[in-house]
Amino acid sequence: MTSRPKAVAILGATATGKSALALVLAPEFSGEIVSVDSRQIYRGMDIGTAKPTAAERAQVRHHLIDVADPDETWSLAQYQRAVHGALEEIVTRAKLPILVGGTGQHMRAVVEGWRPPPRDPAVRARLEEEARRLGPEAMAQRLADLDPDSAARIDPRNTRRVVRALEILETTGRPASAQRRSEAPPFDIMRVGLALPRDELYARIDDRIDRMIQAGLEEEVRGLLQRGFARSLPSMSAIGYGEIAAHLEGELSLEEAVERMRRATRRLVRTQANWFRSADASIAWFTPTPGYESGVVGFLHDALNAADASSADPL
Repeated sequence: MTSRPKAVAILGATATGKSALALVLAPEFSGEIVSVDSRQIYRGMDIGTAKPTAAERAQVRHHLIDVADPDETWSLAQYQRAVHGALEEIVTRAKLPILVGGTGQHMRAVVEGWRPPPRDPAVRARLEEEARRLGPEAMAQRLADLDPDSAARIDPRNTRRVVRALEILETTGRPASAQRRSEAPPFDIMRVGLALPRDELYARIDDRIDRMIQAGLEEEVRGLLQRGFARSLPSMSAIGYGEIAAHLEGELSLEEAVERMRRATRRLVRTQANWFRSADASIAWFTPTPGYESGVVGFLHDALNAADASSADPL
């Protein structure tokens, strides 16, 4: 029996310290980091996506960062193929892939082998035109009427995701909430989760947003707009970019934009928590307190050794 290649996935809500932990684990396990973040793929979107710094990327090799321009659209299936390609490349060099990211749908597609529903460009184009004509509220209400489970999970202001859910329903005849086709991923993936009490997590989120503003998020967004990357692009729907763009275009004060960023990030945390609850049994949870990294290192040594032993030929 040939052992399957192994990988580690670091999961957790925004601002729990996943990237910092990955930088500790990589040298310990001869690892390389694969970003599973739907926005870190975009060049020029650095501060608002909490992208690893140039120094961090020099310290440990990272994959799937800065591989597209903000006006390029990557489907979930395309992203899944790119991640699998990165994993295969890493293991051919006898390195351990370490998956890190907060985009739950993208991480689920990788670690659970979830297969995205098919797309129909003609249906999508028609629904997008209806959204422009009727407005986001009407589309969100249509989704609530036709697929209330999906509507409960999707921010009604996120027209792109509302339209995608309606496209799935119309194309397949089944609601997006019922689309859970999967096949076992070709890797043994050890899952480590980071969790904090909600009030502590919210404090971290507030601090992170303040640091993003201080680091120049306003200037970063202004530069993207000046280069022609419009607010309507899917990439610019990332938390921070739409709000700051609205501020720069005179719709919001900076204080209002920051407050909207805080509220949107809290909604994201609640959405992430729903997925973690559904996958909880397969995740080894840790609280990121001082020195906790040694516990994670010990757990992974044991888990990786156990995976090697279970795949060994008994004969």
